[in-house]
Amino acid sequence: MGFDLETFILTAGYIGLFAIVFAESGLFLGFFLPGDSLIFTAGFLASQGYFNITILAAIFLAGAVLGDSFGYVFGKRTGSKLFNKEDSWLFKKSHLEKARILYETHGGKTIILARFMPIVRTFAPILAGVGMMKYSVFLLYNIIGGVLWAVGLSFAGYLLGSVVPNVDRYMIPIVAGIIILSILPPIIHVIRNKEYK
Repeated sequence: MGFDLETFILTAGYIGLFAIVFAESGLFLGFFLPGDSLIFTAGFLASQGYFNITILAAIFLAGAVLGDSFGYVFGKRTGSKLFNKEDSWLFKKSHLEKARILYETHGGKTIILARFMPIVRTFAPILAGVGMMKYSVFLLYNIIGGVLWAVGLSFAGYLLGSVVPNVDRYMIPIVAGIIILSILPPIIHVIRNKEYK
């Protein structure tokens, strides 16, 4: 029996959805959670009357911003110890390294860009806290990224569900498309790095 995302979201409710977005945004254990597809699908379910879209978007935004802030504080307190930590089932140095390379390439915009990149979005705020960014600057990018990602994706799902008739028939390919689009940037990045080596 496959994983039913819609049933999972309805079971989680507002508090559960907040916790998932918070965890994916700033906790090591959150990197495997389905943030993009979860937010979009929850927005769609709001268009069908299961959630209030305003409350849903506010909860996702709060989870995203607070989760990133937690990750920043964690990074600031643990500092360079993270780079000396051995790989485990929960932590991989390669994930941290991907986020570090993104910082070198894009600077503060990384916080915004990372929102749309699974795995990297969990480690980007941690790296910001390691010492690359003042908290006031980080918070600005954090809020902008949170609005674009959490509010943007939830309202995209809501609008699609409101405008397209019988859209629920196409939810599986739509969610699959979102997952593919979200993993495309890191794949392109890896391919480009190999080309220049």
